[in-house]
Amino acid sequence: MTEVRKAVIPAAGLGTRFLPATKAMPKEMLPLIDRPVIQYVVEEAVASGIDDLIIITGRGKRAIEDYFDDSPELEMHLREHHKSKTLKMVQDISSLVDIHYIRQKEPRGLGDAILRAEKHIGDEPFAVLLGDDIIVDTIPCTRQLIEVFSRIRGPVIAVNEIPPEKVGSYGIIQGRPLDPSLYFVEDIVEKPRLEDAPSRIGVMGRYIFTPDIFASLKEVQPGVGGEIQLTDAIKHLSGRRPVYASFFRGKRYDTGDRLGYVQAIIDFALTHEEIGGEVREYLQSVAGERLPLTSGTAVNHRISTSRGLL
Repeated sequence: MTEVRKAVIPAAGLGTRFLPATKAMPKEMLPLIDRPVIQYVVEEAVASGIDDLIIITGRGKRAIEDYFDDSPELEMHLREHHKSKTLKMVQDISSLVDIHYIRQKEPRGLGDAILRAEKHIGDEPFAVLLGDDIIVDTIPCTRQLIEVFSRIRGPVIAVNEIPPEKVGSYGIIQGRPLDPSLYFVEDIVEKPRLEDAPSRIGVMGRYIFTPDIFASLKEVQPGVGGEIQLTDAIKHLSGRRPVYASFFRGKRYDTGDRLGYVQAIIDFALTHEEIGGEVREYLQSVAGERLPLTSGTAVNHRISTSRGLL
């Protein structure tokens, strides 16, 4: 079987949890200090040996294409002002990997977004990395899954244990353990109630699929809103061939969630080579201060032109 060298990053979602900011910019382009979220995801794919990348976009996502494209005017400006370090950084972004863009014309769910890549994937196994999930480890999460795939030669999904209060936000598997970190998937349920969940093992935003996932995506029935759920397709596929779930090493940040995004900003700022020390000092200085527990009148950063506050 061919090695995994292609990957799909679905980035067509509307980003409603970050409105109104995402009305004008893709959620995948929200910055973590000085780089957008999606750059970390692309860099993980590259570090995992991926050399052919497909990003699924939608209306209003042109900024993603522009970001990874060449920028002759900016490069000329930096060259003329002798900013060689910044110039190299900008040039490195556009040469990270061979990227192709496919438009999802209607928001019909994650499953449909992945299905858009079928012609480009062909008959090869491929990785899927969600565009707003960042996983940090010395060995990239996708590389970990590829190593598992090379042993079992079958579809494998990244999983982790989910806190009880978060179970209803994830796809949850029922599995038979093959070893401490690898499960045979017997069932998978999308966002169940805690009392109905078969376990607390939740699917994270990394997958390795074989091309037969596309047939399953075509055969499952659309759910609420006409969306094709990837979870349903995985369940369908598991009825035809073994599907595996692998626990991964690393810290995950769900930057599509407001709290997860803030946590990522803080952690990445603390390890930033230029500002990390100052950020740590600042956090230490406010750690003992009494902070408001609600969004009441004590601290309110909303700016209202209608009230003449500008």
